[in-house]
Amino acid sequence: MNITELTVHELQEKLKNKELKITDIVKAYTDRINEKEKDVQAFVTTLTDEATNQAKEIEEKVNSGEISGEFAGIPIGIKDNMCTKGVKTTCSSRMLENFVAPYDATVIENLNNENIIDLGKLNMDEFAMGGSTEYSYFKKTRNPWNLNKVPGGSSGGSAAAVAAGMVPWALGSDTGGSIRQPASFCGVVGLKPTYGLISRYGLVAFASSLDQIGPITKDVYDSAMLLNLIAGHDEKDTTSIDREKVDYTKCLKNDVKGLKIGVPKEFFGEGINKEVKEALEQAMETYKELGAEIEEFSLDIAEYSLATYYIIACAEASSNLGRFDGIRYGYRAKEYKNLRELYKKSRSEGFGAEVKRRIILGTYVLSSGYYDAYYKKAQQVRTLVMEQFEEAFEKYDVILTPTSPTVAFDIGSKTNNPLEMYLTDICTVSVNIAGLPGISIPCGVDSQGMPIGMQLIGNKFCEETILNAAYTFEQKIKFRENHKPTFEGGIN
Repeated sequence: MNITELTVHELQEKLKNKELKITDIVKAYTDRINEKEKDVQAFVTTLTDEATNQAKEIEEKVNSGEISGEFAGIPIGIKDNMCTKGVKTTCSSRMLENFVAPYDATVIENLNNENIIDLGKLNMDEFAMGGSTEYSYFKKTRNPWNLNKVPGGSSGGSAAAVAAGMVPWALGSDTGGSIRQPASFCGVVGLKPTYGLISRYGLVAFASSLDQIGPITKDVYDSAMLLNLIAGHDEKDTTSIDREKVDYTKCLKNDVKGLKIGVPKEFFGEGINKEVKEALEQAMETYKELGAEIEEFSLDIAEYSLATYYIIACAEASSNLGRFDGIRYGYRAKEYKNLRELYKKSRSEGFGAEVKRRIILGTYVLSSGYYDAYYKKAQQVRTLVMEQFEEAFEKYDVILTPTSPTVAFDIGSKTNNPLEMYLTDICTVSVNIAGLPGISIPCGVDSQGMPIGMQLIGNKFCEETILNAAYTFEQKIKFRENHKPTFEGGIN
């Protein structure tokens, strides 16, 4: 039995039946990290020694009856932009290279309450700005399906670690596709929940009106379980929605008969890879066989979503990153003559090129004389995007699109062309603009054996609908049984 290939619900079953011990599971994962990290480069900070000690303690307490719970002793990986008390939280930036969080994010508190074991902090694009995890200050994460390819971003470390079997599941964050796109590239499941469903307290902000924490898992059932653990109202986050708790595992019925699926034609036009399009068309046929109704429709506002997203996201990033000034905390330049130079040098030396690019763009669109022309107009278009989605959901239960127009691309192939990199988000950003839930699940592989992702979008707080639609498809095609990462290619 290869423990690291099991899903979390399979691990739980084996713990319950006494086929495995907590220490067995944690040892299997720490061994796997020691074996694969040199190739995949998924972690910024590993906590393997701490995890081993914690596993022994939890196992003793479970055996003595001091603690119980179905998640006690299950390991996890955390994207490195969520505060974990006493552990470095770097956002993969030189600016926060030595920052140790003095408190836990709410999602981390929720996991700790279940006695879940943290295996470490996962690599990402600096301050979550990027689509390939090449903009990390520390390292470039590799795709386990082919080590010469990117894992996607910004949650590339989380997706790669799950795909490589280095963690059984992970937390990521999604501002414009940063959970779904790497999940697509790495052949795993990535869920971006409805805005406000999960507390953002303790998540280092990129764009506050777009950011959302969510699960990256091996299968849909695990995704539903992790969502159960982290969803809920939090008075420390004013954007957190107070609504009744839902058990998302109960919605997984393996039945989509009568489900109305809308397919926006704008997502299947110019720019989409031929093999990606064919895989999605095959997925639609599968849904028809399962009894769902498929209909093409127009979502024409989508073509403005990318420009709208980058104006809003960069404006909010410019504002949020103003706190990193070399004085309060974070990186401080060693030599400076006056206060102005301290600010300038600290920010120039502490931030990478992509973060600077977005701060400059954001500051520009918020500046006097341009605010109305760009930022205000982008917010007006945002309202139109929301309205068009609302109209679509009056007719359809789910909207189906590609997660990304292509499969994972070669490392270094887009870093010199920011606009080309931004276009990798074209299928995902509208979901964040409208505050909707979206899930990416693998629907096939291309001729080179690289995973292809399918995105299912739901109406606000309709996670149950997209989870069941994803689960039913997953049960039918059995992607994990038929396809596995090969770790092909070498590090250039």
